[in-house]
Amino acid sequence: MLIPIRCFSCGRPIAQHWEVYKSRIEKGEDPGKVLDDLGVHSYCCRRMFIGHRDIMPKLLDYSI
Repeated sequence: MLIPIRCFSCGRPIAQHWEVYKSRIEKGEDPGKVLDDLGVHSYCCRRMFIGHRDIMPKLLDYSI
């Protein structure tokens, strides 16, 4: 769904980097290099980005 505001393990705020990360990945850049440029160096924070799948556009097709 939405990227969590903070890392589940260490509690650092990470959500502010999501839009930049997503746009650069869509342009074809290497995810590891993008995370390094954004200053996300902890393994726990990096897995939050790499393991996240944005399914919100698919959910918007359905109504309650």
